[in-house]
Amino acid sequence: MRMVVLAALFVAGLLLAVGLDVGGAAETVTTETFVTTTTVPETTTAPGTTVLTTETVEQTTTRQVIVPTQGATTSSSGESSDTPTWVWVVLAILAVAVIGLAVALLTRRGGGASPSERRRRLDQGVASWATQGWALQSQTGDSAVLQRGGELMLVNVDGAGQVTARPLDR
Repeated sequence: MRMVVLAALFVAGLLLAVGLDVGGAAETVTTETFVTTTTVPETTTAPGTTVLTTETVEQTTTRQVIVPTQGATTSSSGESSDTPTWVWVVLAILAVAVIGLAVALLTRRGGGASPSERRRRLDQGVASWATQGWALQSQTGDSAVLQRGGELMLVNVDGAGQVTARPLDR
């Protein structure tokens, strides 16, 4: 049963994680082109004549730029939330399920009290009643009959180690 509950919680968390638009960053590649113009003086064969020649060199540089997606933007306090109502409902159900599972695991009794622990608790219960004037009439591993005057009292220890006492009819 516990494994079914844990598996259900896992599936609910997985569905919730997939259903939420948590945003993030997408990779966008931008290309920038830089054009460099260089002027090189060149002398021609005619005496005393200089001709300037312009040479254009084109260089392309590519760089990667990380651009945030729409879900990663922050909103000011005046804006409303973009989270749908059904997400909040699922989160609330999941929170209640986790709290219920934690309470069930924390309050779960173990395999019960051992026979020696049950015997010790019975002896403590009998001793408590004996201080009030009750005498031990008979005792087994998990119960005892006490007597005071004409009254009988049954003291019992259950499997969990809880001590109970109740009057017996003669």
